[in-house]
Amino acid sequence: MRNFILVALILVVRLAVAQELNCKVTVNLDQINSSDKLTLKADMERSFAAFMNSRKWTNDVFKNYEKINCSIFINVSQMPSIGNFVASAQVVAARPVYDSNYETVLMNFADREFEFEYIESQPMEYNDNTYINNLTSMLAFYAYTILAVDYDSFSEMGGTPYVQKMLTVINNAQSSSHPGWLALGSNRSRYALYEGMNNLQMADLRKNSYKYHRLGLDIYSKNPEQARDQILDVLRNVKKVWGTFPTAVQIASFFDAKANELTNIFTDASLNAKREAYDLLTSLDPKRTAYQKIIGN
Repeated sequence: MRNFILVALILVVRLAVAQELNCKVTVNLDQINSSDKLTLKADMERSFAAFMNSRKWTNDVFKNYEKINCSIFINVSQMPSIGNFVASAQVVAARPVYDSNYETVLMNFADREFEFEYIESQPMEYNDNTYINNLTSMLAFYAYTILAVDYDSFSEMGGTPYVQKMLTVINNAQSSSHPGWLALGSNRSRYALYEGMNNLQMADLRKNSYKYHRLGLDIYSKNPEQARDQILDVLRNVKKVWGTFPTAVQIASFFDAKANELTNIFTDASLNAKREAYDLLTSLDPKRTAYQKIIGN
């Protein structure tokens, strides 16, 4: 009952004057030649974080302690000309687990097509109704993605309004020459990330977020066996979707975010639960060796 009240309070607060994100931005410029790298790095990190954290992305109201913890690590590999950057980005978001001091990773997504233009102290302009530049469009896209995965974890398909916002950003940006926005691009592009979240045939992956976090992790401290049962059912559902969409970026991103957590959850499980979890995990995510710990104890 206490957990239910806590979740209800969170949702009421969000519907009731702080912005929604607590985003840390880190920029690595080690691979480029520039005499003022340190100044540019500091300016980028400050400007990008301010864009994410100062803008109001929803109509809901968050208390400071309700802000969504997230991070963006931008690794710049090239600067073809002054103000033009070729980079990759790692976007991570987390949310607290009830009755614990633990934060669980909701999203861990690698964007390998993070190209942008930026001049020191450039205004960070963005409008939902039009494309202004690639940088603010990409940052806005990930702000809405973070909101979508967070809301999905508190209520089934609760992030749908923000999935639609992701589409708005995509539609506006498709006229640009930058990669990542088109349907015919990489199966790990921003478009592919949106498409997987909007695909009705893959809806179980989003529904799994509620089951995994709200019905699983949030009761783990009080009833670990029941929590493991819910999470095992999540893995069974992932396998069903994987049978039709084996290269879906959502599946890869799920295991990037949850591999270590899943290993820890099932290390102390019953023998039958250990065996089923190990079989599912090694078939769905065969490249990782961490799962050996599950049956090693």
